Amino acid sequence: MRVILVGWISMQMVSSLAAQERDRARLVTAIDSIAQAPITAGRAAGMSVAVVRGADTIRLRGYGYADLELDVPTPDGAVYEIGSVTKQFTSAAVYQLVEQGKLSLDDDITKFLPDYPTQGHRIPIRLLLNHTSGIKGYTEIPSFWTTLAMRALPRDSLVALFAREPFDFAPGEAMIYNNSAYFLLGLIIEKASGQPYEGYVEEQLFRPLGMNGSRYCSDKEIVKRRAKGYELAPPAPGGTPALRRAAYLVHVWPYAAGSLCSTARDLVIWTRALHGAGQGGRVLSRDAYQRYVTPDTLNNGRRLRYTNGLIVAELGGRRVIAHGGGIYGYVSDLRWYPEQDLTIAVLINTAGPASPGQVADAIADLVLGKAPEPPRPATFAGDLQPFAGTYQGAARGRELSVTVSVDSSGLALQFPQGQPRRPAFLEGQTFASGATRYHFVRMGNEVTALHVDEVGGYYVLKRKE
Repeated sequence: MRVILVGWISMQMVSSLAAQERDRARLVTAIDSIAQAPITAGRAAGMSVAVVRGADTIRLRGYGYADLELDVPTPDGAVYEIGSVTKQFTSAAVYQLVEQGKLSLDDDITKFLPDYPTQGHRIPIRLLLNHTSGIKGYTEIPSFWTTLAMRALPRDSLVALFAREPFDFAPGEAMIYNNSAYFLLGLIIEKASGQPYEGYVEEQLFRPLGMNGSRYCSDKEIVKRRAKGYELAPPAPGGTPALRRAAYLVHVWPYAAGSLCSTARDLVIWTRALHGAGQGGRVLSRDAYQRYVTPDTLNNGRRLRYTNGLIVAELGGRRVIAHGGGIYGYVSDLRWYPEQDLTIAVLINTAGPASPGQVADAIADLVLGKAPEPPRPATFAGDLQPFAGTYQGAARGRELSVTVSVDSSGLALQFPQGQPRRPAFLEGQTFASGATRYHFVRMGNEVTALHVDEVGGYYVLKRKE
C-alpha cells in the first residue's frame, strides 16, 4: 500500500511540475509576442526586456535589431541610452553624499554654486530633486535647441542660458518636470564629492554593483553591443512613416538628467540594489532609503506622487515605483512593484510611437493578472456649479488653460487639445480621471484655483476673472 501511495504522490508531483512548465512557457511566449509586436509593425527597430520576480528571471532577451543597416540582431547585453532613468542614479548619488556628511538636502544651492543667480529665492537642494524649484527647464527653452544642442561647449554655457530666465513659480509652490534642476545636481555632486559626475557614478554605483554594461554615454567612443538609435520619419506625401537614424545629440548636455547608458540586465541589478526587499538595499542605508522613497509636500501641504527621480504611486490598481526615459533615438521604462517584488525593464532603440510604458503595462498584467477594477466612484454631494470657470497657470513648456463646465453628466474639463475630460469624484474637493487628479481650492465660498496632479507634474492654475 505504501509503495502505491508513494507512486501516486510521485505521479502527482511530476504532473504538477509539467503543468507549471507549460504555464511558464505560455507566459514567456506571451511576453515575446508583446515585445515583438511593435517591431513587426515597423514602429521600432529593436528592444530588450527584463522581467524578474524575486530571484526568478522570467525573461531576459533582446528582440529585433540593434543595427538596421547591417542587419545586426539585438544581442544579449545590448547597451541603450536610458534618458531620464538616469535621474534615479543622480538622486541616489546625492543621498549617498548626504550620508557621508558632504551636503544636506536643506543646503541652498549657492553653497555649491555661489554664482548662481537665484533671483531673490532660497532654493534648497531637495527642491531640485523633486522638480519643485521653479527654475526654468532648459529643454523647454527654444534657443537651447538652436544654439547649444549640437555643440560641445563648457557646461556653464547652458547654466548661463537657463539661469537668466524668470522662474516658472516660486520655489515649492508647484512641480514642473525640470531637466535644468538635474543638470545643477550633477554640478553639485562634482563640487561635494571632488569627482567628475561621470567618475562618481562609475566608481560609487556601477562598479560596486557589478553593472558592467553601464556607463556615461559617449557620442564618440566605440561601445561594444551598443544599439543604434532610430526615430520614425514623417511620411512623404502619399507614403507611410519609416524608420531613420536618430538626430545627433552632444552628451555634454543631458548630463545628470539623462546621459547614462545601460542594459536591461544592469537595470535589474540596480533595482535590486536600490530597493532590496522594500527596506533599502546596498545603495543607501535603511533610514536614507525610507526618506528617498517618501514624496515631499508642496508649500500648500499637498503631497506629491514623485520623489527623487521616481514615481511613487498607485497606478492601475497596484503600487509601483517607476520612471521612464526618452532621448534622441531611445525610450525606456524601469519599474518595480514592491508588493509583488516584480522588476520590469523595457529598452527600445527607437524614439517614436512604440511606448515602453505600454509594453511594461502589458507584461505586468500577464505576470500579475489583470489589476482589480477600481471601486465605483462616490457621488459628489454638493453643488458642482462653483467649480465652473477658466483656470490658467504654468505647465511644462507652456501656459496651461483649462475650462471647467458643468452639465447633466457632471464636470467637464476642456484642455487645449482633445475631448473634454470627465473626472469622477474622489474625495473632498478632488476628482480623478485615470492617474490624474484635479483638486479645487476654495477660499471661503469662492473656488480660486485648480491643481492638476499628473504624477510627473503638479500644476497650480489660478481662476481667471
